[in-house]
Amino acid sequence: MKFIPKALPLLALTALSLSASAQKIKLEDGELSMLKGETKINVLYTYDSLSVGKFDNEDDYINKKVTEYNKKEPGRGDTWVKAWRSDRVKRFEPKFDELFNKQGKLQVGNYKDAKYTLIFHTTFVEPGWNVGVARKKAKIDAEALIVESADKSKVLAKVTIDGAPGGTFGGYDFDTGTRLAESYAISGKKLGKFIKKKAK
Repeated sequence: MKFIPKALPLLALTALSLSASAQKIKLEDGELSMLKGETKINVLYTYDSLSVGKFDNEDDYINKKVTEYNKKEPGRGDTWVKAWRSDRVKRFEPKFDELFNKQGKLQVGNYKDAKYTLIFHTTFVEPGWNVGVARKKAKIDAEALIVESADKSKVLAKVTIDGAPGGTFGGYDFDTGTRLAESYAISGKKLGKFIKKKAK
C-alpha cells in the first residue's frame, strides 16, 4: 500500500517529462551565427493562416464556438471570443518573452532599433480541454523566422517548433488561455536555448 503514494509523484513527473520531450525544434533553413554577440532582438508575433484543432481556418473554429456558447448562455460566446483574441497580447506573448529572456544574454522585446527581428508565426493551435475527470493538453506549432529589421522580407534563418505542449502541473488548467500560455512559455524557453546553442 505504501508503494502507490510514493510512486504517484514519480509517475506524474515522468508523464510531464514525456510531454515536454514530445516537442520538436529544428533549424530548417539558414544559420544563426549572425546572432552571436547580439544582446537584443526585436520580436513580432503573427497568426495569419492559422488552423485550430480540426479546423483548417481559425474563423470557422471561432464561429462554431461563439454559436455554441451563445446557445447555452446568451453573450457567453461574445465574451469568449474577446478573450480568445486578447489572450495573445496579454498572456501568450509575455510568457514567450519571459521564458526566452531567461535563457541567456540575447533578449527579445519591442526593440525596433535592433539589427535583427524574430517573427514568431503560430501555424497551428490545439486548445485542448479539461473537464476535471478527463483532459487533453493544448499544443502549438510555429515557425520562427530571423530577418533583418531593415528588410523583413530577407529571411536569414527559419526554425520550426512542433507540438509545444500546454498545461499546468496538477491539472487545474480549465481555462483555454491558461493551457496555451504554457505552450508559449515552453516555446520561448526551448527556442531561447536553441538559439543560444546555435549562435556560436
